This record gives sequence, structure tokens and C-alpha cells, in this order.
Amino acid sequence: MDLILLLKALILGVVEGLTEFLPVSSTGHLILVGDLLDFNDERGMVFTIAIQLGAILAVCWEYRGKIAEVIRGIGSSPAANRFVINLLIAFLPAAVMGLLFIKTIKLYLFHPVPVALALIIGGLLILWAERRQHVIDVEQVDDMDWKHALKVGLAQCLALIPGTSRSGATIIGGLFFGLSRKAATEFSFFLAIPIMFAATFYDVYKHREFLHADDLGMFAVGFVSAFLSALLAVRGLLRFISQHDFTVFAWYRIVFGIIILVTAYTGIIAWSEV
Repeated sequence: MDLILLLKALILGVVEGLTEFLPVSSTGHLILVGDLLDFNDERGMVFTIAIQLGAILAVCWEYRGKIAEVIRGIGSSPAANRFVINLLIAFLPAAVMGLLFIKTIKLYLFHPVPVALALIIGGLLILWAERRQHVIDVEQVDDMDWKHALKVGLAQCLALIPGTSRSGATIIGGLFFGLSRKAATEFSFFLAIPIMFAATFYDVYKHREFLHADDLGMFAVGFVSAFLSALLAVRGLLRFISQHDFTVFAWYRIVFGIIILVTAYTGIIAWSEV
């Protein structure tokens, strides 16, 4: 087994897990880190897609009680039915837009400089969201109605642009639409389950010719490291937002994006395509 390849898998797994549920863009970070590790070919793209399953399962594990309660209540519990309907409504806009435009987006935007610009713009939007008056209409996820879910689902469509951040789009969108920080964050976690399962299995199936038995160890390392780091990130984010807002993530995005642009145009780092 190639130890260098396993090290790359470990690094990318940790990056995926730590960034998937923070409003900083996991896709953007994986594109950039994959570029630095020279692991951004078709094989690397399939790997970074597949290890998302580890991050998704971390959320499923963390919220296993809530998920089991909803499953048991489908059909008999109004709260469980409303929760499932809200997830379905929020899931559909990004799913449809992804099917229509993902090829074009990957062709033109899956490169370091577009990612950097999306990071900066997203950071500015977070600063705006945190500086405006925040009127809370929904304190808990179970208090959401279908209109809140649809608005968050439409906001999630922005996350098709790499560097925007799926969690960032849904969380900040939720803040704009009257959700509390806790409700917006938890709904973002729950919404990640269907959208990421669907996107991951669809992309892996489409690129199945790049899956080889020899790479099983690489995938296992990436999967486990993504699961463990995502579990830490989810728990840490919930503790963080109980006492802080999202401003620190905004400044991180802006500074990181500027660094990418500066290194690209000065030639300090030879990014693959700019």
C-alpha cells in the first residue's frame, strides 16, 4: 500500500469532516487541498465525493435519537410528518438545479480562483447577516413550516457554486428567514442527510469506472477520518453557536480567499487552473 497515498487520504478525510458542516465550504477546501496534494484528477474527485459518506454518517450518529423518533412517527405523528415534508421541500430545489447545471458548474467553477471569489463573497454575506437586526420567528427545528423550508431550500441552491458552502448557504439563509442560530444550524445538518446521500451516490455511480479494489485502503482511511472529524465539528459548532455568532467564519473565508487570489496571481503557488 502506498503510504503517501494513505497520508493524502487521511488529510483529505480530515479536511472533509472538519469543513462539511461549518460555513466555510468543504468542496472549496477539498479542491484547494487536492490541488496542493496533486490529487485532483478524476480518481481524486471520486475519492473526495465518496468520503462525504463518512461525514453524513457522523450527523446520522449524532442525531440518531431524533432520526429514529421521526421514522417511528411517520404517518402517526403530525410533528414527524411535518419534519419529513419540510426536509423534502427544502431538498428539491437544489436537487433539480444540480441535475440541470452541475456539469457546467464543474467545468467552469471547480478551480481555485472561482472558489476564492465565492469564499470572499460568502464571507461578506455572513457579515451582513450578522450585522442586520435578527428577528427570530422559529426557535426550534420542529417549529418550522413549509414556507421556511422552501426558503432555506432555495438558499441551498447557491451552494452548487464551489466555495459558497452548503452549510453556509442554509444556515445564513435560515438566519435571513427568521430561524434562530440553533434552528438554522440543526436544520442544515438534517438537510445534509438526503442531499448529500443523493449527490454522493449519484456522482460515485456516474464515475464508477474510477473505483478499483486496490484503492479500498485509501477509501477506508478517508472515510473513517471524515467520520471522526465531522463528529467533532458538529459537536463543536453547536457548542460554539450557543455563545457566539458566525462572524469568525466570515473573516476566515475572506482572509483565506484573499490569500488564494494573491498566491494565484503572484505565482507563489502554481494552482492548476486560474
